[in-house]
Amino acid sequence: MNRPVLKLPRTKSEWGWDILGLVVFIGSIIFLVVSWSSIPEQVPGHYNAAGEVDRWGSKYELFILPIIGVFLWFMMQIFERFPHIHNYPARINESNAAAFYLTSRKLLNVTKNICLVFFGVILIQSIRVALGWADTLGIWFLPVFLIATIAPSIFALIKFRRIQ
Repeated sequence: MNRPVLKLPRTKSEWGWDILGLVVFIGSIIFLVVSWSSIPEQVPGHYNAAGEVDRWGSKYELFILPIIGVFLWFMMQIFERFPHIHNYPARINESNAAAFYLTSRKLLNVTKNICLVFFGVILIQSIRVALGWADTLGIWFLPVFLIATIAPSIFALIKFRRIQ
């Protein structure tokens, strides 16, 4: 498996997704820090499929999502830099490698940033529920999350099939 190592410049969409993901994620962490003294000792620890709180936990559990988010961002950032190590169909060759690499890298980029946005939304909403400003994560959350995380993979698979 000797694939070419290509240096492909980042696209405007990749920059845009990175900005969106980081702004929402960092904004949620800032909201956590600013709200910390007002947050009660018990906060939502888990939500059911309807977006209702089904477990309460310590307010220190609010740090779990930012920690996972930073780890996810770091790892996916590394994988974005090395698209030649991703898994591709056997038909990849010198002439189509750039198209495969770019599609794969964009899929990782979108997925990474959608996850960061959703982690930020969950963190903000958990703080809001703990403070009594909201009651649930929202019935819309799970369907929107599933569509937002599955749709990019479907679009990428369609693009992969069109690469000659």
